[in-house]
Amino acid sequence: MSASTASRFASISDAAAEAGTEPRAGADRESAIPQLRSRRALGISVVCGVLLLQLATEVVTGRDSARILARIAFMALELPMLMLALSSAFVWSIHRRITAVRGLVTGIAIATAIGGAFGLLYGFAAQHLPALRFHNPGGASFARSTLFGILNAQLYFGVWALAFVYPFAVESARVRALEAQQLRSRNEVARLRAHLEPHFLLNTLNAIGGLVTEEPREARRLLVCLGDLLRDALQDQGELQSLDAQIAWLRRYAEILEARHRGLLQFRWDLAPDCGSALLPRLLLQPLVENAVKHGALRRGDRAGEVVVRTSMKDDGTLVCVVEDNGPGVPDAEVRAGAFGLQSVRRRLELETPQPSSLRLESSSEGTRSIVEIARSAKGA
Repeated sequence: MSASTASRFASISDAAAEAGTEPRAGADRESAIPQLRSRRALGISVVCGVLLLQLATEVVTGRDSARILARIAFMALELPMLMLALSSAFVWSIHRRITAVRGLVTGIAIATAIGGAFGLLYGFAAQHLPALRFHNPGGASFARSTLFGILNAQLYFGVWALAFVYPFAVESARVRALEAQQLRSRNEVARLRAHLEPHFLLNTLNAIGGLVTEEPREARRLLVCLGDLLRDALQDQGELQSLDAQIAWLRRYAEILEARHRGLLQFRWDLAPDCGSALLPRLLLQPLVENAVKHGALRRGDRAGEVVVRTSMKDDGTLVCVVEDNGPGVPDAEVRAGAFGLQSVRRRLELETPQPSSLRLESSSEGTRSIVEIARSAKGA
């Protein structure tokens, strides 16, 4: 089998592999070319290896040169035709979306037809070249040679499936598994955000509601601030945002909380200047700030509640965000882990950030700290 012929049916098999996938962008296609070439080289190597083993068997068993030359000739004619037919049928079956059983039956039928035809041709050749005849006292048998051709073609069918279809099937299964995992992750993130945003909206409206009758001007100002918050929160600009953008959002959120709990709550910001461009999931820190206010700062009895937001960058590029309150603390820092806010932060860190990213809590009688560490990613580098 010539290299050009091998490349022809290998190209058809590669086309079949691409036909089973969704259209991709140009960059993705370019990145897939080395993989297709590697798969083609693997398929050709497997087919050629099996053929060489067959020829070696003929030589080792002491077959005469006429039989060996006849096998080589039929391999050069029958094998390319069979491979091209099987690959074309594979492309057709993918486009028609036929079942695996029908595809298998079609392949067997093609191998039977081509193998029977070449087996019959072999029988005609054996009529004129006795050296090609099977060891049969009755002479050449067309039925015997046809059966031999069919069985040999089925062997080649198996070789083709092993060399070209099996690697494609394994790769396709791997890609589909990754796509399913990503889809589950996106759905879970969507559920987390769908729960988080109404939760935040309800609490904020309650905060403004307390000011409507007593300080209507302040309530109107905070409604404008709320509108800005909702516009930023609901914009579909991807799952990640810069730390500077998230801190700006949190500052407006903090204004609403300070206005509602005037004289009871104060925010302080300790932000490192070198980490403002770092990326993190949208609204990631809001549940931590809300918990620090509700379960920490507002539980002090001396009306001196304080929440501190700190950010810094480690030497290895890990972003560290700390939300600290001066509340009474909790006996066990993991008591808060049952709250939806902390669950959402932990889960979003798992789904949307490089690992190892983490959230941990530290609590004492002087307050509680929520510490988020987000590993450096290529996208955010």
